[in-house]
Amino acid sequence: MKTILAELLTIGDEILYGQIVDTNSQWMSVELSNAGIKVIRKTSVGDQENEILVALAEAESRVDIVLITGGLGPTNDDLTKPCLAKYFNCEVKIHEEALAEVTEFFKSRGRELTEINRQQAALPVCCEKVTNVLGTAPGMWFERNGKVFVSMPGVPHEMKRMMTDLVVPKLKKTFNTPAIYHKVIRTVGLGESFLAEKIADWENALPSHIKLAYLPSLGEVKLRLTSIGDATDRLENETNALIEKLKERVGQFIYGYGEDPLEVAIGKTLSEKKLTLAVAESCTGGYLSHLITSVPGSSSYFLGSIIPYDYAIKMRQLGVKPETLEQYGAVSEETIREMANLVRAKFNTDIGVATSGIAGPGGETPEKPVGTVWIAYSDKHHTVTRKLQLSKERILNIKMASVAVLNLIRLSLPK
Repeated sequence: MKTILAELLTIGDEILYGQIVDTNSQWMSVELSNAGIKVIRKTSVGDQENEILVALAEAESRVDIVLITGGLGPTNDDLTKPCLAKYFNCEVKIHEEALAEVTEFFKSRGRELTEINRQQAALPVCCEKVTNVLGTAPGMWFERNGKVFVSMPGVPHEMKRMMTDLVVPKLKKTFNTPAIYHKVIRTVGLGESFLAEKIADWENALPSHIKLAYLPSLGEVKLRLTSIGDATDRLENETNALIEKLKERVGQFIYGYGEDPLEVAIGKTLSEKKLTLAVAESCTGGYLSHLITSVPGSSSYFLGSIIPYDYAIKMRQLGVKPETLEQYGAVSEETIREMANLVRAKFNTDIGVATSGIAGPGGETPEKPVGTVWIAYSDKHHTVTRKLQLSKERILNIKMASVAVLNLIRLSLPK
């Protein structure tokens, strides 16, 4: 089955200047993928006629579908409509149905239809009007040589309604679109290159219609399997069988699937096991608690935290022994072990975790450079500590240490 290819073309100087963020393309890509259409390029051009015409020609040369957003307003800098008329070599005339819709739009809001607004009903005669039920700028559908161009407003809610109600259903009727199935496997605790090495034979044996992508982030790597075929259920079954083989190689690093990040997976586990958690975090400064409490329902398992940043607070509020700090320092296995055990006792929880480190850029010593972090997990059965050697960047160290603690919880929970 032929893969149907699409390109997204956003028009407007404001996008290139960075004055607005193009959220339309991300949303459109998801919708097209769900419809079995593969987006292979996203292009942004400014409000210049020549640039728009060149972009249209280049897109037509490489894809089946070109979806255009922006530049449909009533002012002189809105060039999409005249450029499309020139590109398809047809004149622009008032479209009577579009004029009736624009007139009713203004009448329903008690406003007068001005001449400049009336011109929004002028469309290239070679296009098919696409109704805009939420605004005044109609969309335009062009077909030529088996290729489809659709121009839509840049206003997100107008574009989304038009795509959902009209454009995507018509594209699916126009093209024999294949099924596309995505599966995201979320891993933590193993870098991208090490992960790739462990699964190289598995990856090399993938069928030609299934592609693997590595999506790394701080402390994590997502693996996305994308399958293309004629039936979604068949692709899903095939993908699930491949994941079972993947688990034989790296199952200990897989913590979940889909869109749920690590803090959500940990929260689900704690809820299911009816376990409670408390946190003592020094170098992470509350970021770990932020991740945990960003999950709806976290109040059922997260009882609280303390940020003992200063030596005095570690001793007075948390209860770390002065001799421990004096002999080993705040960034040490001995101190972090006490912190995890003490916070568990202080909050009377099943689990206590702790962080202490040198986030940077200052505070390092020859023995403890910037990026040195100790983390710990404590429950009634055992206490587990880990030493991390992270980066020279403060914010990265805070975030990476927090992810490492979440992973330590995952690995250390009672089975």
